[in-house]
Amino acid sequence: MRRPKINLSKRKHLQTSAKFLGFVLLLGEIEIAWGAKILGVRVWPSEDYTRITLESDKALPITHQILTNPDRLVVDVQGLELNPTLKDLVAKVKPNDPYVSQIRVGQFQAGIVRLVFDLKEPIKPQLFTLDPVAEYNYRMVFDLYPTTPPDPLMELVKSSARKESALAKSNEEVDLIAQFAAKKDIPKAPVAQAIPETKDIPAPAKYKRLITIAIDPGHGGEDPGAIGSMGSKEKNVVLSIAKRLRDKIEGEAYMRPFLTRDGDYFVPLNVRVQKARRVEADLFVSIHADAFIQPNAKGASVFALSQLGASSSMARWMANKENASDLIGGINIKTKDQQVANLLLDMSTTAQIKDSLQVGNSILKQIGGFAPLHKAKVEQASFAVLKAPDIPSILVETAFISNPQEEARLNDESYQDRIAEAILKGIKEYFSKNPPVARRSNS
Repeated sequence: MRRPKINLSKRKHLQTSAKFLGFVLLLGEIEIAWGAKILGVRVWPSEDYTRITLESDKALPITHQILTNPDRLVVDVQGLELNPTLKDLVAKVKPNDPYVSQIRVGQFQAGIVRLVFDLKEPIKPQLFTLDPVAEYNYRMVFDLYPTTPPDPLMELVKSSARKESALAKSNEEVDLIAQFAAKKDIPKAPVAQAIPETKDIPAPAKYKRLITIAIDPGHGGEDPGAIGSMGSKEKNVVLSIAKRLRDKIEGEAYMRPFLTRDGDYFVPLNVRVQKARRVEADLFVSIHADAFIQPNAKGASVFALSQLGASSSMARWMANKENASDLIGGINIKTKDQQVANLLLDMSTTAQIKDSLQVGNSILKQIGGFAPLHKAKVEQASFAVLKAPDIPSILVETAFISNPQEEARLNDESYQDRIAEAILKGIKEYFSKNPPVARRSNS
């Protein structure tokens, strides 16, 4: 059978078309392999969990597997080629990371990068992706949680055991003095005057148990909070103030502090509330240094929860901004317990808000003694972080970081210390009038 003849010009056309098609297919492969660009890699270690974030200009699929003996997490990122930015991830792991000993990065296959996390202990990973928000592009987030998370209440009890013992001893001595005074028909107060030989015995204890103050430095990790014109980040300023407040509370015989975060890492809003409830806090103080659209906005503020609506348009604006923290910081929506979150919203009580307003006014009065106030009274808005149903909760805006003068003040150590001291004095004034009731537990 004779083959059909194809003229030379048509044959050349077919050959050229084939070559062009091959070139197009090659470009397609290059687009798949090189189309995505890694913009940044970050590691956020903490006792709660370690977070690893890869930021890219395109959404990329990820898969993972857990291996044992030794413990490893293996993550494959598709549509990617190894580059210097990814290699930088190796140096991001520090020796004090609680869960990751090292990270190895390599080209597993064409268009697939493999990351191997060598672990210090077994973990429960949560891997998810985030769409662009605020200044971030697409993010791949790897959260490595311990299989047995630390119990914050037990850690708090251990750290304050000496205070608990001293308080119990003080209460026993007060009871003995009262009994002695009753038997001898001696006036009970003032004790030191009634019984001269007992001048070294402490005055009657006002509190029957330690008062637990949950201190909540806003933002952290992926969420920087507001940023001032000089580049100051809210998350860093408020953590510094929170630690100063913690140290001052440590110096009080009848109080103990608990930080919802003690480093630069992200804590979701509902988790902050849950942490405060787990340690049975008597007061929740969230510390912030926010920004406003107008750079001349100035002055400190104190906020409490509102069930009826914001007390001002600025209060509403600030609450909406703070409530967006979860979107910026990055939460795994699939695993978030929405039922618990809704329960917290529904259980917020009038009594909690009343107590919050009282302690808020005490703190605002103390801050107003040395710093300008944005409003002379406690404002109210629907801040998600204030929705613990059974804990008086306030949010302190220490100053506007968006105001250049106040940004400089917020970075001044003496101002930070005075703010912390004012918050402490306000807390002490509140509890002197509203001592906490005894609990059934020994915590």
